[in-house]
Amino acid sequence: MTKTLYWDAIYEIALALKASYPQQDLEDVSLGDVFRWTVALPDFADEPQLANDEILAAIYQEWYEENNPV
Repeated sequence: MTKTLYWDAIYEIALALKASYPQQDLEDVSLGDVFRWTVALPDFADEPQLANDEILAAIYQEWYEENNPV
């Protein structure tokens, strides 16, 4: 059973994006891409209009850190 995703599930969204776009070069990803790809995730159930740059940047940062561990 998969977890329903809402905007406050920053880390879980980042993992879902990483799984959905494994070959994506994050240097080429915009916050608009993060938004579009997040709302298109099959388990995403939140209201798209609740997104803001802070949330999208946090998702991007988590995704980036998952792809580039220290």
